[in-house]
Amino acid sequence: MTFHDPMAIAQEKMTKVCHFLELHALPPTPLNYQVAYTFISRSNEPLTTRLERDLRNNVAIDNVYIEQLYFEFIYTEHQEELAVLKEVDNVIDELSSSSSRTHQNIAIYTQSIRKCHSELDAQDIAKSKKALNEFVQQTERYMEQQQRFKHSLQKARATQSQQYMVLNKIRKQRLIDPHTGLYKRHYLNQKTQLWLDQDKTLCAISIQVDNLSDFSARFGDMIGETVLQRVANKIKHYVLESGVPGRTGKQEFTILLADIEPETAKVIAAKIRKGVEKLKFISNKGNVQFPEVQLAIGIAKRQNERDFNELATQAAFAAQKAHTLGRDCYISGAL
Repeated sequence: MTFHDPMAIAQEKMTKVCHFLELHALPPTPLNYQVAYTFISRSNEPLTTRLERDLRNNVAIDNVYIEQLYFEFIYTEHQEELAVLKEVDNVIDELSSSSSRTHQNIAIYTQSIRKCHSELDAQDIAKSKKALNEFVQQTERYMEQQQRFKHSLQKARATQSQQYMVLNKIRKQRLIDPHTGLYKRHYLNQKTQLWLDQDKTLCAISIQVDNLSDFSARFGDMIGETVLQRVANKIKHYVLESGVPGRTGKQEFTILLADIEPETAKVIAAKIRKGVEKLKFISNKGNVQFPEVQLAIGIAKRQNERDFNELATQAAFAAQKAHTLGRDCYISGAL
């Protein structure tokens, strides 16, 4: 999105953007700045409406959340994706043309066979030789066309392989969090909308690493990232086939589940907790004692929530409730 604000207005907005970033402890990255500037400018109504609503609902505004807003409301050009799709369309068009030409040639070739058959005359050798000669020429033309079609298929197969790799790369960049290998927040939002359209019942599990800040403060950010990655691997292991796991905050994961009741979600959460409890972190120096990873887990079943953000917020509140009460897990709305 391009802005054409006069210098005075731009400076005023920049001040508000800096205040917004500082208020939510967001680094001044280009992506964070663009989303914040768009919000301050009120130039994107859907983005403004969503962010104002989530601010009222005390949704955590962090890098992961801002990235979701960017992909949902700002990054709509998808130039690289469009270029790939255009290339695929070109290949399909070429194959379609080749197929049409092949169909026509088959029809012509069939007519040639019939004509040759009708003109073969044992009593007229010259006439039969002429018919057979025309049939041979027609066969050669048909074989040449088949070779061209075969070449088009080989080219399409090679292009398909290349474009698949490009599309897979694009998919990972847009959908997968590079630090944990789990889905990004905006994908969970898309999945929620799809399942809501299918009238599925939804549950969300919020898994918060309570002492991640302690790991980072005492042992460095690299150790903190390692903790997140190891926890994420455990989540993937237990949720790979039953739900959609994503990183939804700096130290929070959310698992989206369809057609599963909270009690079943609780069983999944318990398996994840036990798996994380078995994690061991060993220092290369050999003399550093790492603490155990502490998790707060909350579960929410969709009632009237309109989208993923609202459902994830309920699950996050449940996780905070579990932490406050000293429980392993808390189910939102449970007695």
